[in-house]
Amino acid sequence: MYEARSFTHRNQTPLTMDEIARRAPSALATRPYEEMSAKYTHIPTLGVIEAMIAAGFQPFSAVQSRTRIEGRASFVKHALRFRHEDVSRSLAVGDVIPEVVVINSHDGACAFKLIAGLYRLVCWNGLMVSDGEIDSISVTHKGDVLREVVESSHKLMGETQRSLATVQNWTRLQLTDGEQAAFAESAHRLRFADADGKVTTPITPAQLLAPRRRDDVGSDLWRTFNRVQENVIAGGLSAVQRDGDGRRIRRVATRRINGIDQDVRLNRALWELAAKMAELKGSGPKVEAPFIDAEVVAA
Repeated sequence: MYEARSFTHRNQTPLTMDEIARRAPSALATRPYEEMSAKYTHIPTLGVIEAMIAAGFQPFSAVQSRTRIEGRASFVKHALRFRHEDVSRSLAVGDVIPEVVVINSHDGACAFKLIAGLYRLVCWNGLMVSDGEIDSISVTHKGDVLREVVESSHKLMGETQRSLATVQNWTRLQLTDGEQAAFAESAHRLRFADADGKVTTPITPAQLLAPRRRDDVGSDLWRTFNRVQENVIAGGLSAVQRDGDGRRIRRVATRRINGIDQDVRLNRALWELAAKMAELKGSGPKVEAPFIDAEVVAA
């Protein structure tokens, strides 16, 4: 069973190798997990990090999953986020800049994957979004991996310009109260519905629309998306659960989404919802989503 440390443990300066070792030691593994078969080709993330740095990309975030299996912690799934030196000091759209997300493991838990991302410098929540505007790239564990990773990273950085244009478009797209409520209702089901689609939490869709800072107050699609995304991912919502007769049972509270897989699934689905809302509003074709990360700079 895996659980990831939050993607939001972020620096405003590039991470050193020592910092990566503390935050995601599995990223520096020099061999695969001992139970992997002879057919498994090891892609050392350490070599990828070194190749990315040599190509002008710097790591700004590193996290890894947790495992209860003894001896496996040094090989589990991990994720690192890189910014290219050409754009790392200039915010492209307000507080949003492009990044490349690298996900890998050394225990066979996932394929090596590159995902185009955006970094939002306003809150603690991190977001991964759908495969629409920019395709994620899976790299098989064979061949000249390092060259493919670097070439693909440059490609993804170039394509993030479309996502930045999407952000600009969503800031201009105003939603009615009913449209915001519909967006929150869909996000509520994504977050709380069980395998049968049933929702039992006392947390309401309206709570997902509550802003946590002044900058997120507004009816445009971008700010609506940001409020819902943060409330879904960051947790901290609470409500009283009652029985069928209205008697109080207990108070429940949501927790931050820390698992890498759940974080990816929810964040991509939320971006997809926003893209569909833009479509319904007649604001162009559906677009693919990058991985968005955000970090608090002011409460």
